[in-house]
Amino acid sequence: MTPKKLAELNVPLDDDDLDFLDDFLLHRFDDDIDTEDKDEGVADLATLDGMFTAIVSGPVEVPMSLWLPAMWGDFPYIWASKKEFEKISRLFLRHMNSIAEVLMTQPEDFEPIFCTGLVEGKACTIVDEWCEGYWRGVKLAEAEWLSGGDDITRLLTPVLAFTHASAWRGHELIAEEVDALQEAIAPNTRELHAFWLARRSPNSPVAAPLRRSDPRIGRNAPCPCGSGKKFKHCCLH
Repeated sequence: MTPKKLAELNVPLDDDDLDFLDDFLLHRFDDDIDTEDKDEGVADLATLDGMFTAIVSGPVEVPMSLWLPAMWGDFPYIWASKKEFEKISRLFLRHMNSIAEVLMTQPEDFEPIFCTGLVEGKACTIVDEWCEGYWRGVKLAEAEWLSGGDDITRLLTPVLAFTHASAWRGHELIAEEVDALQEAIAPNTRELHAFWLARRSPNSPVAAPLRRSDPRIGRNAPCPCGSGKKFKHCCLH
């Protein structure tokens, strides 16, 4: 990749870029597909933002060859063309890099991209999608995350309260407790990044691929990420 293209990956997304990504994720599979009891993967911008925040905050490096396939859940995305793959991948990387940059240089300015909605006619913040995305990112290197012990358990509590992993326990609380948990998500996220940043080294390990029951992919087979390249020249590399 040329120096110019590398520099472009550090340009934060503007509102149009974010809207484009949100629309891409929302419409990446047909509405008539049966999704009941299946993992729909990352299906909106808030979930993507949460997942990327966890990836750049954790104890180990998570390569694109691991997090990109994990985004699709039970519905692997088939790229329409190499051009589409490159365009979307650049947007993904730019957003991930901008999250990392803020957390590294100005953590006090970091804010999650939460959804908003109406409850009984009143506007409210909805954190579930972002928290689900964050937990999805944690799961990519769960053993390494949980090695942080009680500190990590405590800091993850507000996030987990609004995920399927806790059966959305946060929504069973009274309004004041829900507000307190939601308000703790952003500062805890900043603290989680700082926790692992202080413990990472230049030689930090790379997250191991998730164990799957799928047949082993041959080196000359098409890469499952959908790039159109052979596996040996793409995600295996």
